[in-house]
Amino acid sequence: VQLQASGGGLVEAGGSLRLSCVASGTIFSSVAMGWYRQAPGKGREFVATITSSGRTIYGDSVKGRFAVSRDNAKNTVSLQMNSLKPEDTAVYYCNAHRDGSRWDVFGSWGQGTLVTVSS
Repeated sequence: VQLQASGGGLVEAGGSLRLSCVASGTIFSSVAMGWYRQAPGKGREFVATITSSGRTIYGDSVKGRFAVSRDNAKNTVSLQMNSLKPEDTAVYYCNAHRDGSRWDVFGSWGQGTLVTVSS
């Protein structure tokens, strides 16, 4: 599975960003698509996922602020991030995974896309 995340950048606290991820090499509509992040000096953290049936699940730190969506026709998953906080600063990654197993991923992590939130 090949993944390309984009859309990161520098934003002030309280602002918004929209990340996108294009996947290839898999039957996109049959896999769950997750977003993860890794802040400097910390481990990788689960952010959000959308299952093959469209069910969404969020990490506690982003509930109510982030929204994940998918477009199966374009093999794309998006992450709308609102009310951003400095603690959201991280490299954001997308990956395909088995429904119900968010860490059982199919692709390599790649370079991700950097989100920096200034205070």
